[in-house]
Amino acid sequence: MKKFKIVIDTNVLISALRSRKGASFKLFSLLDSNKFILNISVPLLLEYESIAIRELDKLNLTEEDINDFLDYICTIGNKCKIYYLWRPYLKDIKDDFVLELAFNSESDFIITYNKRDFKKIAEFGINVLNPKEFIEIIEVIK
Repeated sequence: MKKFKIVIDTNVLISALRSRKGASFKLFSLLDSNKFILNISVPLLLEYESIAIRELDKLNLTEEDINDFLDYICTIGNKCKIYYLWRPYLKDIKDDFVLELAFNSESDFIITYNKRDFKKIAEFGINVLNPKEFIEIIEVIK
């Protein structure tokens, strides 16, 4: 069975933290399923933390809950470096490090709700899916 390599955009993480319903939460509940490899980097984790802490009042979680979850992601994630070598590339420059992480880690997919922000990446061999689309793919593969 092929294990897909993925990068999960921050908007998917925040969606999963907001509600236990939906594809975002299901995707994060599958982190230890051995169905895919989650690629992470220091800049991505810092963004996860920054946005989650900023949204804390909407998440019904404590800062300790957020830190524990991010520690878990650090434990199971495949740690990759990015070097900021080819910026800016995307329309939203805040997404460039996500693309660079996906490229450097040879990821198959970027999982995001902002697919339009990653329109130009097909030439890198990286596909963009939302969480529901990705879950449908990995559920077909046994």
